[in-house]
Amino acid sequence: MDGVVGPDTWSKLIVTVRQGDTGDAVKALQVQLNAHGAGLAVDGAFGPGTDSKVRNFQQSAGLNPVDGIVGPATWGALLGGGGSTGGSGGSGGDTLSQSQAASMLSSAGITWSSSGNCSDRNSSSCTSFDGIRRATVDGAINLKHAVGSCPLNITGGTETGHASGTYSHGTGYKMDFAMMSCLTNYIHGTFTHSGTRGDGADLWTAPSGNIYANEGSHWDVTFMN
Repeated sequence: MDGVVGPDTWSKLIVTVRQGDTGDAVKALQVQLNAHGAGLAVDGAFGPGTDSKVRNFQQSAGLNPVDGIVGPATWGALLGGGGSTGGSGGSGGDTLSQSQAASMLSSAGITWSSSGNCSDRNSSSCTSFDGIRRATVDGAINLKHAVGSCPLNITGGTETGHASGTYSHGTGYKMDFAMMSCLTNYIHGTFTHSGTRGDGADLWTAPSGNIYANEGSHWDVTFMN
C-alpha cells in the first residue's frame, strides 16, 4: 500500500461498460468523451449514440479492437492519452498522428486549411498535425467549446517553416487560427493583455498559461497546458 495509483490499483477501480449499461460509470464515460469533443448528453445511459462516440474515439486513439467496449485500454486513453502513437512532445502529453488529431478536431467542429491543400509535415505550404501534442489538440477543442458557434479554422500546425524553439509549432505546442472577429472578441474579453512580443505581436494570456499572439492574419496560440 503506497498511495500510488498504478496498473494494479486502476484494474480494481475501472468499471468496464458497454452498450446497454447505465449508471455513474457511464456518466463518467460520457464526461470524458465530451472532453474529447463528443457532445453527448450526460445521462448515464449507454445507448447507440454513446456507442458510436466510443468507437470513434477508439479508432482515433489507435486502439484495437474498435468494439465499443470501454475497458482498461479505452479508459486509459480517455484519461491519460494512452492511445498515443509516439513519444512525449515535452511536458504536457503524448503526441498524435495526423489521422488521430484530425479525427478529434473534426468531431469537435474544427476545420483546417492550407495554401497547398495538404498535410505533409515536410512542406511549408501544408497544415499538418503529425506529431502534435495531445494537450494542444485538447486545448483547441476546449477553445472551440468556449467560443461556441464562432468558427475555428486552423491554418498552421507542425509543418516546417515556422520558427523553432522549445514551445514551437515543430514541437507540437502551437497552432495558428484564422483571424475571425468573434474569436478576437472572445480573446480580448476573456484573457489578460500581457504585452507585446519582439516582432510586435500583441499577447494575451489565459489563466491556464496558454498564450495568444495576434500576428495580423491569424492568431498564433501556444498551448502550455
